[in-house]
Amino acid sequence: MLFNSYPFLFLFLPLTLTLFFLLGRRSHALAMGWMALASLFFYAWWSPPYLLLLLASAGFNYGAGLLLARSPPGDARRPALALAVAANLALLGYFKYADFFIQTVNATFAAGWPAMQIVLPLGISFFTFTQIAFLVDTARGEAKDYDFVHYLLFVTYFPHLIAGPILHHKEMMPQFDRPDISRFSANRLALGISVLAFGLFKKTVLADGLAAYATPVFAAAAHGGTPTPLEAWGAALAYSLQIYFDFSGYSDMAIGLARMIGIRLPLNFHSPYKAGSIIEFWRRWHMTLSRFLRDYLYFPLGGNRHGRQRRYLNLLATMVLGGLWHGAGWTFVIWGALHGLYLVVNHAWRAVRPGSAVRGRGFRLAAGMLTFLAVVVAWVPFRADGVAAARTMLAAMAGLAGPAAETATLDWTAGRLWIAAGLAIVWLAPNTQEIFARYRMLGPVHRQADRLALPWLGLRWRRSPGWALATAVIGFVGLLFFSRGSEFIYFQF
Repeated sequence: MLFNSYPFLFLFLPLTLTLFFLLGRRSHALAMGWMALASLFFYAWWSPPYLLLLLASAGFNYGAGLLLARSPPGDARRPALALAVAANLALLGYFKYADFFIQTVNATFAAGWPAMQIVLPLGISFFTFTQIAFLVDTARGEAKDYDFVHYLLFVTYFPHLIAGPILHHKEMMPQFDRPDISRFSANRLALGISVLAFGLFKKTVLADGLAAYATPVFAAAAHGGTPTPLEAWGAALAYSLQIYFDFSGYSDMAIGLARMIGIRLPLNFHSPYKAGSIIEFWRRWHMTLSRFLRDYLYFPLGGNRHGRQRRYLNLLATMVLGGLWHGAGWTFVIWGALHGLYLVVNHAWRAVRPGSAVRGRGFRLAAGMLTFLAVVVAWVPFRADGVAAARTMLAAMAGLAGPAAETATLDWTAGRLWIAAGLAIVWLAPNTQEIFARYRMLGPVHRQADRLALPWLGLRWRRSPGWALATAVIGFVGLLFFSRGSEFIYFQF
């Protein structure tokens, strides 16, 4: 079920919230049980058979967590933890990477292994990583609440289930324990609906509108066409903005849905294209994935504790695996490797010029433009349908593709206006966290990111007739564009 769909917004969501608050009058536990059941229905809407997979995964990891919690602390927990994590990775590997492995073997050794044609379960990367974090935190003694209904809701809570954020047990369980979240609050509902409307507008109007200038060119490159440099750069910029507004819109909608009952999800997106370096970019883009990769992969690999060269190798390995997490394909490996190299160069530059991070405004502007350009280039293999298509697009952007002809009939006058408008919003407008800063939109872990917010001429959402009208217009316009709606990009991961 998509957030940007009529069944979700006008059937599932009102019914779920109404029964949640009605049950909350009688019992907080009943209300939480209903929310868990509703979240399971939300997942089953896509594929009922895979609901069993989700339940099996949650049941296995809950049992493993109990076993770890009851084991003696310290090294005695390591074998059980290793087995439990390996089981999760095996499940993820089978569904996500088995066909990729077969294709790679066939291409490398001219083997004839038949593809398994496995359908990837929605959200498997997210609920797997969420539960791996739970297991590791339990082994470290950092997970305390083991109520099964709360755990099931922690894994399946529908605002985050399909495309994140990746949650931590310790940041959600205290919130689920609060009885006030099952009591109706008009203020919380108004705030949540407003944030939801902003996210819906970003997805259906901005992201899907920009897709019209990215998809045809990338599709043509995948089918042997050679785009002109203008087309290639236009498509690369359009996709960079499309995925920005797509992920930002989803993140807003997830936060808004959770805030309707007073739950604060961790911040996952904070104006990454305003970053002045690749290091800063990854502190703003998919923040909970960055946190997971840092805490559960980069640090266990040794982090920066074993010298500069080992640090750079760990960074590169972490980002390659992060790229592979996004999808089973060499294009995602290339994307991850590019960002790994970017981070290595960024850290090496800071080691040579330790004061470079605090230069003047002109230096930061130049650094920001260079960072954005590097990110745009890396999005090309991420979006391309294959390595050959990515090579064609990058060659066209560099003017090295040879004779070119327009590969798609597009109105690039309108396309340039879309791209210019998108860049203006990305670079100059306040983000959702800044607009709703009065109401503590940030989650329990990433509240420190609010230090990045800048005052914006008093443009702060408040409960007022003017903002109610503005929010209604934004939401209505978002609804008008449902007809061309599509899945969120991160749903496929």
